[in-house]
Amino acid sequence: MTYSTTSANHTSCAQANAYTPLNFPELVSAIIHINEEHYDELLGFLTAFTSLSSEDMNEANVQLVDIYAEAIALQIQYKGTKKTSAQAHNPTFFIAFTAPITQFSDLNTQYILLKQQADKKLGKKTIKLTKQTFLVQDRYKVSQNMLRLELTGSTLDVSNKNSVPVDEAGYAYLFDLAHNASASQNVGDKASPTRAHCYYTLRKAWQTSDGVRAWVDVFLHGDTPGGHWASSLQIGDTVMSKREFPEKTAHLQDGQALLIADETSMPTVARLLELWDNPIPPLVLCVTQELADQAYFDAVKIGTDKKNGDKTRQSTECQTDNNFMLLPLVAGKIHSGKELAVLIDQTLANYLTNHPLQIEKVWGALEAGTAKALRGLIQQRLGLERSDSVIKVYWRKD
Repeated sequence: MTYSTTSANHTSCAQANAYTPLNFPELVSAIIHINEEHYDELLGFLTAFTSLSSEDMNEANVQLVDIYAEAIALQIQYKGTKKTSAQAHNPTFFIAFTAPITQFSDLNTQYILLKQQADKKLGKKTIKLTKQTFLVQDRYKVSQNMLRLELTGSTLDVSNKNSVPVDEAGYAYLFDLAHNASASQNVGDKASPTRAHCYYTLRKAWQTSDGVRAWVDVFLHGDTPGGHWASSLQIGDTVMSKREFPEKTAHLQDGQALLIADETSMPTVARLLELWDNPIPPLVLCVTQELADQAYFDAVKIGTDKKNGDKTRQSTECQTDNNFMLLPLVAGKIHSGKELAVLIDQTLANYLTNHPLQIEKVWGALEAGTAKALRGLIQQRLGLERSDSVIKVYWRKD
């Protein structure tokens, strides 16, 4: 449904009464999660499905304020001191689902469909609900605790270059852990994963004469379903994925960037660096529990696989020999939560005191509690717009 800013002010109450309220107990936490983790998608919904312009959303925050059976309600909350009469009442917009929600599990499906529709309208890559089968060709350690799975894509359409994410950083597959647990049970192993699925990003993918090859790097950190899954895989095993998700890194194409990684997001940052097409090398703050795992970046060179686009490349090529600055943070037993966020912020503050940089863009991915706390600290320290500072959740402390 499309509303102008003015009409939303006059019709929001009537529109809300036209939709069916939901009383699922999980709804409040779902709304909080979407507001914290999927802010850019909410902006995309408004851009794709309403007549709002970029000027309408300047000096504003967007909040998901309710979810109905038939639609989501997005409210624009203006921050500026100069508001028009149309902006004064924080207008609400209703974006309709393709089908009504009848149970809580429907929300994920309907939200993904909205995202797919919005991304298509905006010309963006989006989530794919595609099943893929891969064959394990090799497995070996690339740092003290990082296991690399070398896979071939046996069911990928190699004639379609768009199906092979060779030029993307952070392209994630939702792997079906239960597929391999079932195979283990067939040979007498009764162990089954406590989590049926887990996202892992492609460290790298490339085409060969006999098909597609890819690296998936899995950090073996403690007693985790994903770690057990990866450790149990043997050469010749098949692994299956059920969904594909492209990472959001377009804001890093210009300006001085800061990349923040822990062990789970190091593969994404490594690929970002290899594809780096920004004239200014980034600062990389890498958090590990052990010093030995910082060696993961030793073989990574900036811009080695960058695409040949139509942009003038002279300034970029001048920086080819300038490698990124790696700022290591060995956190020891502090591996999650607000305590780690404070440690990251203090480490960054100390570095900026001695190496004054004007950081303009941020991308990071960490544990949920760490990411949530770090967003506020980074905002306070750097004063960036929310769209220029993306700090993602890559894992949750169970």
